[in-house]
Amino acid sequence: MMAAFAAPAWAQAKECNDEFKAATYQKWYDNRKDKQDVAYQAAKEYLATCTTEDQYSKALKNFADAYDSLTAKSKINEEFKAAYEGKKWADQIRLGKQIVATDPENSAIYVVMGLAGLGDPSLLNESAEYAKKAITMVEAGKPFAVASKDQALAYLNYVVAKSVIKNTPADAIPYLLKAARYESELKKDWRLYYDLASAYNEGPRAKLTEEYKAKVGPNQTETPESKLVLANLNQVIDRQIDALARAAALADATNKKGIMDELTDLYKYRNKSDTGLNELVASVLSKPLPGMPTPLTSLPSTTSSTPATDSTGATGSAQPGTTGATKAAGNGATSTGVPTKTSSTPATGTPTGSAKPAATPTPIKKPRSNHRRG
Repeated sequence: MMAAFAAPAWAQAKECNDEFKAATYQKWYDNRKDKQDVAYQAAKEYLATCTTEDQYSKALKNFADAYDSLTAKSKINEEFKAAYEGKKWADQIRLGKQIVATDPENSAIYVVMGLAGLGDPSLLNESAEYAKKAITMVEAGKPFAVASKDQALAYLNYVVAKSVIKNTPADAIPYLLKAARYESELKKDWRLYYDLASAYNEGPRAKLTEEYKAKVGPNQTETPESKLVLANLNQVIDRQIDALARAAALADATNKKGIMDELTDLYKYRNKSDTGLNELVASVLSKPLPGMPTPLTSLPSTTSSTPATDSTGATGSAQPGTTGATKAAGNGATSTGVPTKTSSTPATGTPTGSAKPAATPTPIKKPRSNHRRG
């Protein structure tokens, strides 16, 4: 009866003696290449039992530390892979930061983190910083994580643009132009060009509009200074027209009408009629995308009787409104790619009230990734 309640035998603590040292070290040595989990357990046992440094302990500690580091990296890489495949954008950035902390040249991880902002707009600002780093690395010849180099650079530049378009739209324009010039799926997406039109509208056009108002004389009479501002303003409006024309040419049926209505208002404001508008939309994709206009510092000494044609196909140098007041810039810039109607008031100053594009277009697809994991 008493035997049934006998206390269990306590495990005896191992003694750090020569016999233990030799046997445990030999166990580690024999398994360190092919059975590293067994070798790791032997190393940990040795270090826990023999706490004084000796001829074996340094090698065993180095092995155990390296094994711990490798195991941790493997775990993070597996979690990162799961986050990528599961489209868990925040986890991609969280885990990616841990990977690049120990592997700072892993450009593929930077690319994935840089693209995460397209999946979750709340991550755009943080994602854009990794996108900038990824752009530098990919341009320098580092590996990239999507189907082609152009594909990677197009979307990475787009992320940076979208991160700044709301607060500093003028800063978004260079990135949008770069994104549009790479041969990628993005080049055929109308939302890229709608964002570009919005950036022109909310950035340089709004700035030049205010400058023009400050330069006109009493009773809204033109001055040499206001005419120069107007010439620069018209250059920007021509770029805005070009971008809207590209958006209209590429848009799906759901969004095309709203964009065309907006484009028509702006085109008629700039050219006093819609003559040539349909031809512009039909041919604009066959023409190079114009860059930012070079600021004019002086007006031509003579005025041609025939209006010049710029790269958008728009002609003329329309005065802004019948009273000499320039058309106010609208609020079409968007950081989401969802169209919002820019204020396109004709020269008479009467709003047209055209329909805006659908508010919920299909989200932009991110490029497929072939990122290196670990």
